[in-house]
Amino acid sequence: MPKGTDSKVLANNKRASFDYAIEDTIEAGLVLTGTEIKSVRKGKISIGDAFVRFDGGEAILWNSNIAHFEQGNRYNHEQLRPRKLLLHKKQIVNLIGAVSRDGYTIVPLKVYIKNGYAKCLIGLGRGKKKFDKRDDLKKKDAKRDIERALRDKQKY
Repeated sequence: MPKGTDSKVLANNKRASFDYAIEDTIEAGLVLTGTEIKSVRKGKISIGDAFVRFDGGEAILWNSNIAHFEQGNRYNHEQLRPRKLLLHKKQIVNLIGAVSRDGYTIVPLKVYIKNGYAKCLIGLGRGKKKFDKRDDLKKKDAKRDIERALRDKQKY
């Protein structure tokens, strides 16, 4: 893919917005091997169960599943290996401080290709309680009903 062209979103974590109230988002680069980036470009990535932890001053993406590359040989990558995220030191320090507060975690929201590089949009989120999830569903249903009523009114 030539540089300067944007691509569609390759993986989307829909469950993250349901389970967490996302307060802040940061774009991070992904460190991938050759067969991993080829599988990611084909859309063979899953970030539904993934999370971010800090180890030795580095941000690490855990539990992201990148399927084996079909044309890969014996040097094919491991599917569930931890992958390093590329962030500035100041961003890492800010995220470590935010995660040390109670109830906050960092979850990946999207994986996409930008200017030829794999990027991961990570979000700082606070876990939702069951009643928060029900309130969100009620608001979503109300919004859908309003849009449906407006659309029906415009037909006549």
